[in-house]
Amino acid sequence: MELCIPNLRALLQSRPIVRCCAFGQICHPKLIEMVGHLGAFDAIWLDQEHVGLTIPQIEEANRAARSVGLPSFVRLPATDYASVMRPLEAGSSGIMASMVRSAAETRSIVNWAKFYPQGGRGVNGTGVDGGYGQYPGAEYFKRANERTFVAIQIEHADAVAEVDAIAAVPDVDLLFIGPADLSQSMGLPGQWSHPDVLKAIEKVAKACAANGVAWGILPRDEAHANQCRDLGCRLFSIGIDIWFFQRGIRSYIEQWPSYFPKS
Repeated sequence: MELCIPNLRALLQSRPIVRCCAFGQICHPKLIEMVGHLGAFDAIWLDQEHVGLTIPQIEEANRAARSVGLPSFVRLPATDYASVMRPLEAGSSGIMASMVRSAAETRSIVNWAKFYPQGGRGVNGTGVDGGYGQYPGAEYFKRANERTFVAIQIEHADAVAEVDAIAAVPDVDLLFIGPADLSQSMGLPGQWSHPDVLKAIEKVAKACAANGVAWGILPRDEAHANQCRDLGCRLFSIGIDIWFFQRGIRSYIEQWPSYFPKS
């Protein structure tokens, strides 16, 4: 029986905005289920880059996401074929490659994520994405190529310099801007609204528009998100598990002022 999980690639094409949130430091299936039951988000992503989530952790997180009808993708350091392929076999809807700086790197990532004729991904249909071996080869390749989401992070000045070529690589679904690292690489750490950083974001937006590719961002706040939305941004990563937890604790404590007096 096939589970009805939204195709993230199709969501990006059909909706004006796609809302997602991230799980990393406290990635747990129950928390993912809770987010899914809220009904506020369209997708989740898992941070293997900074947290080092294991494949078993990714499998359990993906299983929880599927149970509440959320597509999921994994941010990873796309250093080789195995690092891209394994999260897909663990049930992820796609991958987001961090710290990409060139079109050549982008072509390698697409090649590792897609089967022939779009790429050369290694064949093993015994994972979740192959229905644990129930899909015939031709069907497996077709389904995987149609549904596998490929995002490339633009978070370095080198990538911005080559963004027109990166956006033109076939089968790239999304360019995702990392403002913190991007501003740092430009010698402007933390200055997300600096004119030069905004100019870089505008360059990414124009490259995406010219090549029919969506772009996304982890915005600092709603004002920053609105600024990006005006430039054509369609995927917004709103919140991370740690932020949710910290703000939830603070909000709850504030409801008990006599028990938690401010020092």
